[in-house]
Amino acid sequence: MSANIVIGTQWGDEGKGKIIDILASRAEVVVRSQGGNNAGHTVVSNGKTYKLHLIPSGILYPNTLCLIGAGVVLDPKDFIGELNSLHSKGISTDNLKIDPRAHVVMPWHITLDGLSEEFRGNMDIGTTKRGIGPTYMDKYERCGIRVYDLVNPKLLKEKALATGKLKNKIITEVYGGEAFDLDKVIEEYIEYGKVLAPYVDDVSVLTYDANKEGKTIMFEGAQATLLDIDFGTYPYVTSSHPLSAGVCVGTGVGPKMITNIIGVAKAYTTRVGKGPFPTELDDEIGNTIREKGGEFGTTTGRPRRTGWFDAVIVRHSVRVNGLDGLAINKLDTLSGLGNLKVCVGYKKSDGSVIKNFPPTLEGLEDCKPVYETLEGFNEDISSCKNFEELPVACQNYIRRLEELCECKVCMVGVGPDRTQIIER
Repeated sequence: MSANIVIGTQWGDEGKGKIIDILASRAEVVVRSQGGNNAGHTVVSNGKTYKLHLIPSGILYPNTLCLIGAGVVLDPKDFIGELNSLHSKGISTDNLKIDPRAHVVMPWHITLDGLSEEFRGNMDIGTTKRGIGPTYMDKYERCGIRVYDLVNPKLLKEKALATGKLKNKIITEVYGGEAFDLDKVIEEYIEYGKVLAPYVDDVSVLTYDANKEGKTIMFEGAQATLLDIDFGTYPYVTSSHPLSAGVCVGTGVGPKMITNIIGVAKAYTTRVGKGPFPTELDDEIGNTIREKGGEFGTTTGRPRRTGWFDAVIVRHSVRVNGLDGLAINKLDTLSGLGNLKVCVGYKKSDGSVIKNFPPTLEGLEDCKPVYETLEGFNEDISSCKNFEELPVACQNYIRRLEELCECKVCMVGVGPDRTQIIER
C-alpha cells in the first residue's frame, strides 16, 4: 500500500505530467486535488501526445480509478471538450469520478477574470483568464455554484439567478462590460450537467476506501510550489494550494495516508507570466533552452521565460512540501550549452548573501543570483537507460543538485517520452 504525491517545485511546467504518467501506470487510483483548466499536463506515450487540463493522467489506463477532488474548480465546457477528445482517441472515461463539492467555473468568472486584469493595467497578474481566481473567490464568499448544483437543474437555476444578477451588476456598473443573459446561461449549463451527472461521486469516500483496501494511490498536483497562494511569489500566484498539504484539504483525506512525496523540477528553471525571476536568461542561451526544451505553455501556448537552475527555490520546495525525493526533467535540453550555472544563493542590495527563499515579492526583487559553475556536456543522452550511462558531467550535475537542494534525486528525465526516464 502506498499513497504518493507529485508536486511541482518551481513555477509550474516542470514536466509533472510525465512523472505522473509513469507513477499512474503503477497506481490503482489517481486523484487531482486542486486548480482548474489553467493547469496543463502534456503526456507523451507510444508516440502519441495527450494534453490534459482537468482529467487526471491515470485516464490513459483503463483499470485506474481517476478522481477529481472537491478542491478543483471545474469548467464544464472545457471538461466535456476534454472528454470528447479522449473518446475520439479510443480512451475510456468510465472510471472517472468528480466530487459533488467541486466548484464550477461559470461564464461570468471568465469575463471577470479578463476585465479585472485589464483594469489592473501594468499591475496585472498575468492570469490565464480562465476564470479560476474569480471561481475561488466565490467559493470563499460562499456564493459559488458546485457540481452538485450543476447536475440538479432546480438548484442550478435558483443559485445561478441569485449569483448571476450580482455578477451582471459588477460587470456592467464597475467594469462597463456586457451583462449575461442568465436564462441562456442556465439553459446551457443544465445541458452540461446532464453530461456530468454520471461522473459525480464522493471522492473523499472513494479515496479513503481505496486506501483501506490497500490500493496504490497517486495524488497529482497542478501548478507548483511558487504559485501557492501563501508560499509562492504572491501576488503572482494561483488561487489554491499546490503544496503537498493542499492535497489533503482538496481531496478530503488525512495526512497520515500519505507515504511518499515527490517533487518535480526541470534541470533549469522556467516561468510564465509576470514577477521576479532571479536566474532569468534574456539572451541566446535562454532562447536556446526555450527552443530545445519546447518551452511554450500547454494551456496558453505562451513562450516561457527561461533561466538557470535555482537551488534556493527548490530547497524552499523541499522544506514546505516535506519532499522525499526529486525528479529532475529535461536534463537532455542542457546538452551543448557549454558550462552550466546553478544558483546557490541570493545577493541582496546591502551586500549580504541569503540561502533561504525570501517570503515577500519585494524581498525577491532585491535579490541577484549567486552562481556556481559546473562542467557542461555535449553528448546525446536521450537513449541512456541508467545513471551510470550518463556522461560524468551529467552525473556530477545531478549529485550537486542533490547536495544543494538537500534532497535525493530519484528520477532523471532524458527525453519527452515516458520511457526516457532514469530511476535511481
